[in-house]
Amino acid sequence: MSRNPVGLGLDIVEIRRIQAVARRNPRFLKRVFSADEIAYCSAKRLRWQHFAVRFAAKEAVWKALGDGALALKDISVSKGGDGKPGVVLRGRPAPRFPRRSPGRSSRSRAA
Repeated sequence: MSRNPVGLGLDIVEIRRIQAVARRNPRFLKRVFSADEIAYCSAKRLRWQHFAVRFAAKEAVWKALGDGALALKDISVSKGGDGKPGVVLRGRPAPRFPRRSPGRSSRSRAA
């Protein structure tokens, strides 16, 4: 198994943009985020910041994998027991992309 990353993705998202899209289109959150992500972010005082960071991370993973068939909802971002962010691929992409141990992962930021 290779320790090289598949690719590199970087994304920056404006918090206000995510908030505005979610308010205009109530289905947005359910189309993009898992139920666990929605529950986690909604429970936070700065919920839109948490949604924006997860959205940026999802887009970075999507760009790094470079596969147009991958949906943002198929990428789930969560905190591990050690507090570090992690990514889980669900649904269609899981069988196509083997598990990799890149040694390091990068973060996305919200502005």
